[in-house]
Amino acid sequence: MIDAYEDPGEPDRRGGGRYLWWLVVRQAPRSVLGALISSVWMVLLAATPYLMSRAVDDGLTAGDQGALAAWTGALFAVGAFNAWLSIMRHRTMTRVRMDANFRTVKVLIGHAVRLGAALPRRIGAGEVVTIGVGDVQTISQSLTVVGPGVGAVVAYLVIAGLLVSVSVPIAVVVLLGMPMIGVLVGPLLGRLQGTESEYRERQGVLTARIADLAGGLRVLNGLGGKGLVADAFHRDSQRLRAQGYRVGAVTSWVQALGVGLPTLFLAVVTWLAARLAAQGDITVGELVSVYGYVAVLVGPVAFFIECGYQLSRGVVAARRVVRFLRLEPMANTGTRDAPAEPAALHDPESGVRVRPGRLTALAASLPADAETVVDRLGRYVPSTATWGGVPLDEIALPQVRERILVADHEADLFAGTLRELVAAGSTDRDEAAITRAVHTAVAEDIVRGLPDGLDAPVDAQGRSLSGGQRQRVRLVRALLADPEVLLAVEPTSALDAHTEAQVAERLHTGRQGRTTLVTTTSPLVLDRADTVHFLVDGKVAATGTHRELLGTEPGYRALVARDEDAEEHAR
Repeated sequence: MIDAYEDPGEPDRRGGGRYLWWLVVRQAPRSVLGALISSVWMVLLAATPYLMSRAVDDGLTAGDQGALAAWTGALFAVGAFNAWLSIMRHRTMTRVRMDANFRTVKVLIGHAVRLGAALPRRIGAGEVVTIGVGDVQTISQSLTVVGPGVGAVVAYLVIAGLLVSVSVPIAVVVLLGMPMIGVLVGPLLGRLQGTESEYRERQGVLTARIADLAGGLRVLNGLGGKGLVADAFHRDSQRLRAQGYRVGAVTSWVQALGVGLPTLFLAVVTWLAARLAAQGDITVGELVSVYGYVAVLVGPVAFFIECGYQLSRGVVAARRVVRFLRLEPMANTGTRDAPAEPAALHDPESGVRVRPGRLTALAASLPADAETVVDRLGRYVPSTATWGGVPLDEIALPQVRERILVADHEADLFAGTLRELVAAGSTDRDEAAITRAVHTAVAEDIVRGLPDGLDAPVDAQGRSLSGGQRQRVRLVRALLADPEVLLAVEPTSALDAHTEAQVAERLHTGRQGRTTLVTTTSPLVLDRADTVHFLVDGKVAATGTHRELLGTEPGYRALVARDEDAEEHAR
């Protein structure tokens, strides 16, 4: 089985079926062993009727006790050996499935790491959860075809050969039976792929909505929108349930045919063999063997249908994995060096210019417009943005990431101690630097309120903290990184007016001489900015200080007036 630190290899991204084949090839010896054991196991199941027929014809019918004892002993030995083979088959196939499971998980995690901050911009959280929880398990389960699937084919051919030696008409019926089953079940498997693909898509959307609801439930309660969102979620979940019923309907038919058709097949062949025995064309022992062969054949036929069902679902799941693996990280085509000295960032599409060493604010009527500008200046989307006159896309990406930091107000918080959280996992952060960052973000009360201060554990996504505390912890982490250019998206949106005013003051002082850009509509923060850009429809409509824009721009005044009124009311 794959080691936790072993390279999982380069997956085949050309399609769902090719990805499944890659999983088989990556563990070729184990896959071959599973197919071999399964084949021998199923063939030996067919040997049981043959041994019974010999015991009947050579022992009971002929009255030869020695032959009866010999064939009975052989029957016991084959049964015992096959029981051991069954254990080994199950053990080997479990390892095949677990290897596929772990290998797919490693491939997915590795690719998610390579995507980095581009991941949430390319795919929804619900889709990632659905792939990681459901699709990985489905893919590993589909590799059942490697063992029992191959064994079923071999056993089917061997039994058909044995039946030829007994009766050609019976063998013909058996050989024609499988194509008939394929004709009946095949269209259902195709339909299953379509219905399950749609079900998985809807499931991913609904999972993402669950995550959004869990994260914003307090806000929804405060705005009185919980009922509205709950009704929308109820409608979506009902549609998902209806789609699930459609998947279940097709699945039930596939599984019903998987049980019913082999049984019907057994009845037809048994009736034909009984007629031949009654006519004297075959012996009683051969009749017993035919019945046993067909009874054993029910297993391979059922495996054919089961493997087709699992493989159909596996291909659907693998396609989703492949689609995720095809997402490309940010292109690193830049070859030029970043400016040697602090330089201005300029976004021609919006007209925003961020001067070095100053605190600049973006106030937009639509927050998404400001975030889009930040994405362009942080080089998370292709743009014509420049840094010191040099196109950002032409600068080596590692240099951009080293000197320009985008601090998202919803950035992930991993479980660990508060110290590990703000230090981004680094263990060599200077204690004085941590203290300064905590002070600038006005987070001293968070440290004091935890039992062990900086060494206190914090839950994943900061669930043990309030919304305002999580926001300040994210700001501490960004400040502790001490980037040359900090682009902060709504860093104070969850804070009360008093704390927000302190953060604005300390941020202006603590980042003195460093380039800082914040997106906000809070007058408390805007008043401390050296320059404010007012965005309308994604373009700079006016530039100046907060007080200048209040006096000259009615649109700007209307945008921040609500916050101004709230500030006066708080006072």
